[in-house]
Amino acid sequence: MDRNLTLDGDRASAYATILDSLRDGVTTIFDHHASFCEVPDSLFAIKDVAEECGIRACLCYETSDRDGQEKCDQAIAENAEFARWAAEARARGDNHMVAAMFGGHATFTLSDETMDKMAEANDGLTGFHIHVCEGMNDVWDSRERRGGITPVERLLQHGLLGPDTMLGHCIHVTPAEMEIVRETGTHLVNNPESNMGNAVGCAPVLEFFRRGIDVCMGTDAYTHDMLESLKAFICIQRHNAAMPNVGWGEAMQMLFRNNAAMATKYFGRQIGVLRSGAAADVIVMDYPAFTPFSGENVDGHMLFGMMGKNCRTTIVNGRVLYKDREFVAFDEERINAWTLEEAKKLWSRLNKRTY
Repeated sequence: MDRNLTLDGDRASAYATILDSLRDGVTTIFDHHASFCEVPDSLFAIKDVAEECGIRACLCYETSDRDGQEKCDQAIAENAEFARWAAEARARGDNHMVAAMFGGHATFTLSDETMDKMAEANDGLTGFHIHVCEGMNDVWDSRERRGGITPVERLLQHGLLGPDTMLGHCIHVTPAEMEIVRETGTHLVNNPESNMGNAVGCAPVLEFFRRGIDVCMGTDAYTHDMLESLKAFICIQRHNAAMPNVGWGEAMQMLFRNNAAMATKYFGRQIGVLRSGAAADVIVMDYPAFTPFSGENVDGHMLFGMMGKNCRTTIVNGRVLYKDREFVAFDEERINAWTLEEAKKLWSRLNKRTY
């Protein structure tokens, strides 16, 4: 699919993702994108859609060796160009809605030479967004083809870790790798439903917390509903630990504190609080409470009662985008019709037939 995704396909994918995200009360996304059919300008195409729709977006391109040297070099160049654009816009003080990271696919598709090129092209502009130890193929690749060192050690050797870097998954990491992550201040992102769907295992998030590692909550595009991800996290962690009383505090810390802190760092404006000077992100939930509801038990109501579909209004950075379950900032019907046509074109290219 990546190899058949054009710039218009990128835009259609962005529209579909962003509209569903806003419906579910999501105001900020960190995206890890790939479209090896047309690499140059792909991040800028997604950026334009994010700006049109009003969502806050931190974007990067998934650099990979799997489509050859030319495409790999194009991915590195796209990351670097977009990171420079974002840094310059932020320096001018006219951009608190779009940010950049430098993307890399899973480490088993990144050679040592490619990692060095990524670090050189980035030149300290931003952090890296890489998926690490999601499956055992990452571990086997490092042991058999990369001199026997672990994936996290490889990232350390090539200068890709640090407090601005985000590693996705980290399911099959060793205790030594956990210590490297902690010592470098690198952020981890857990994606519980994606991990279950791909049958790759359960990340040792409870151990991450015990070691003092910052962990955020993500979806890896499996869902647009963060409350759904919250519920799935509790289930898989309790199942994995065989203990029905763990994970609650960690889940709330990940979604409502660590995610907000990561976003605040990247967008230069405080996110996740209602306070003078902070980003005015507000959602209104249509939620009838059948038991007492207060600040003392709101987390329980969110965990066991609320879902993304309860969202009726989404305000991002003070702009009302979705009100009483209708988009007010743009024409949803027009966007959906155009997106469907682009999907038909993609399916036609993939299946060599007309839809």
